[in-house]
Amino acid sequence: MKVAFLGTPHFVQPIKDAVAKHFTLVDSAEEADLAVVAAYGKILSKEELNAPKYGSVNVHPSLLPKYRGPSPIQTAILNGDKTSGISIIKMDEEMDHGPLLYQESLELSSEDTFDSLSKKMFRRAAEVLPAILEDFIAGKIQPQEQNHTSATFCKMLTKESGYFDIDNPPPPEVLNKMIRAYYPWPGTWTRWNNKIVKFLPEGMMQMEGKKAIPLKDFLNGYPDFPIKSIFTQHI
Repeated sequence: MKVAFLGTPHFVQPIKDAVAKHFTLVDSAEEADLAVVAAYGKILSKEELNAPKYGSVNVHPSLLPKYRGPSPIQTAILNGDKTSGISIIKMDEEMDHGPLLYQESLELSSEDTFDSLSKKMFRRAAEVLPAILEDFIAGKIQPQEQNHTSATFCKMLTKESGYFDIDNPPPPEVLNKMIRAYYPWPGTWTRWNNKIVKFLPEGMMQMEGKKAIPLKDFLNGYPDFPIKSIFTQHI
């Protein structure tokens, strides 16, 4: 079977590798029997989706219809969800709207960052995807329509998404979630003395133009930095 792959970030590479290992990977979707889309970052037209013989399949890192949209992993972390998962759907022209071919739940850790969770989710999806695609093409899977009345949506992130006012900081538990959800991009940051200060995972801090250092060393170096001591328990 000829399969086209459309995906942009490095963390979806396991999906491409799985497709290449089990099927014939082709560049032009029009020549493909099926297209596999994962974190592509571009809206495909109905004509593009239907160009392959069997249409297009999307690997999405949430339990659809929850968290349709461009930032499902970050949103799950920000909301403090204990469980998320992967969904494989037959794509239609609406965002993350098509019928489900497969779903699997994954437990979230209080240590998960966007970086670690995205890698975990797409590695797992790559393990199950080849069999799902084969069964779908063989007619062994009956696509199940999503419960559209339960759909929730997440927003497009920008650099400003990770910003907070140092004079009005979020509660420590919210800051912790921001740091994990926005790592490595857009990052969690503030401005102090006309410089950007970044809050990184594992209690690391970075002053603009300087190397990242542990929070304790940062506070020793900048004793007048306006941050409450309780934050040290959460970042």
